[in-house]
Amino acid sequence: MDRSPVFDGSAWIPPVESDDSGLSDSEDSDGDDGPGQVYEDESSDEDCAAPASPCATPGIKEIQWETVRQQNSAKDVPIWTGALPCASEIREPIQYFRDFFDNILLELIVQQSNLFYFQQRHCDLNLDQNELEQFLGTVVYMSVIQLPRPRLYWSRECRVAQVADIMNRNRWEEIKRSLHFNDNSNMAGNNDKLFKIRPLINSLRPKFNMLPQDQMLSIHEQILSFKGLVHSFDVYTGNTDPLPGEPDRGPGANIVLKLAQFIPSAANHLLYFDTCFSSLDLLVALANWGIPALGAVKQSHLPGCSFSSDSIMKKKGRGEFEEKKAVIESVEIRAVKWMNCRGLIVASTFASAQPVGKENIWDRKLMKHISIKCPSIISQYNTFKGGVDALGALISTCPIQLRSSKFYHKFFYYFLDMVIVNSWLLYQRDCDSLYIPKKMRKHFIAFRASIAHTLCLQGKDVSRKRSGQPSTDIEMEFKKKKHRGPAKAIPTQEVRSDSVGHWPEMESVRQRCKHPTCKGLTPNKCTKCNVHLCFNKRKNCFRDFHE
Repeated sequence: MDRSPVFDGSAWIPPVESDDSGLSDSEDSDGDDGPGQVYEDESSDEDCAAPASPCATPGIKEIQWETVRQQNSAKDVPIWTGALPCASEIREPIQYFRDFFDNILLELIVQQSNLFYFQQRHCDLNLDQNELEQFLGTVVYMSVIQLPRPRLYWSRECRVAQVADIMNRNRWEEIKRSLHFNDNSNMAGNNDKLFKIRPLINSLRPKFNMLPQDQMLSIHEQILSFKGLVHSFDVYTGNTDPLPGEPDRGPGANIVLKLAQFIPSAANHLLYFDTCFSSLDLLVALANWGIPALGAVKQSHLPGCSFSSDSIMKKKGRGEFEEKKAVIESVEIRAVKWMNCRGLIVASTFASAQPVGKENIWDRKLMKHISIKCPSIISQYNTFKGGVDALGALISTCPIQLRSSKFYHKFFYYFLDMVIVNSWLLYQRDCDSLYIPKKMRKHFIAFRASIAHTLCLQGKDVSRKRSGQPSTDIEMEFKKKKHRGPAKAIPTQEVRSDSVGHWPEMESVRQRCKHPTCKGLTPNKCTKCNVHLCFNKRKNCFRDFHE
């Protein structure tokens, strides 16, 4: 089941089950599954993955609801007092990525992977940070250039140079099997179900918490699929304890409050969520924290509040609505039921039905668009919901789809996807602040490929021939006559200036020099950047290009 993810807010991540079926011959199943078997998701299409909050509000015996008269009943939406920082420049994609996968995190993965390999094989893996980055680069490339099985990237028929030229197949599989994040020798007696990935979570979550927040924030359930800029996340492992000093309001409300603790109350951020989390008790608790909130809610979660049935409201026509209000612990809550194809109930501590606007919808009977009434609270929810429903599109364009029997590997690849999406959205935010035209920006796949390219090449010498590549004789045998085609891509500045592995070689065919100020033809080529550059007595474009 695919659940919509978060947008500019906090993520709640249900666990995934270990999938041992259909593994290729290159996959691992060495029994190091940890606590993966207890990570079960029993959600259906009708009920959300998160357990619903209690129907009644704890500590309140009876709630008095009254019907709202629509004239002069509008509430003022809180004005946002915060502001997003203005960017001074647009950075390279790899720089946004390294804000999250920094040297400290990479070195931790290197150490734990080497330790795990030694514990299992009693010999050294000899993994270093450069090689780990190359592995990550190939993994990201595999999400951009997707093939059914990893081994096909090295096969003669489907060989992908961006992967096969970086690392031979056996070494790649060895690193993949040995990827680890915590010392197994410390797991005895530890009740943490996320022990295997706890260092990874502890490294990434504070970095997400520090990201500047927009006014509209949301909390939404995910099953390893999302698009939005993530400010915080939590992994559901079967129970969610309340925050210290807070009463137990049920799993859904506990999750929201746990993630909402990082939202500053003075800036009037608006928090949205859906029926998986909504309850009156949660709305009251957030209001007492100074956080205005809005969410779709089930009728059963509004004790004492009775709206007309769907059948009665349908007879009155689409666009019909009812509004009721109640005061709970000095907090006024408005609840509105609106009839479209079926009834939708939305409750809020800051929004109301007024002013009533119009919404264009498609009428299947009339086969045309019609205009119906739409209360303000519904318009705000639809604006939020429309963004949330589209959130799965970004990751689904090119997700990392490597299969593994180890549940923590699945989480790692998911977090890698999450970081790349966050990096791209921060890049888009910087472009917005500097008014960069849309056509001048990198689209998501180009941004992702740039990160993969830089991880594979920056600071690495790939000129040495690696095993697993076709021999020179075979390449010459199947080599076809070159034709003029699209220009070669220019490597990023980080790759060009890393001073590692840039060796000149001479080819028999002259091509246009890739230095921006040179129009000459030259046979000299950089073996790492794979571009032609002038290198003679009169000029040295090779040196200038790599400075």
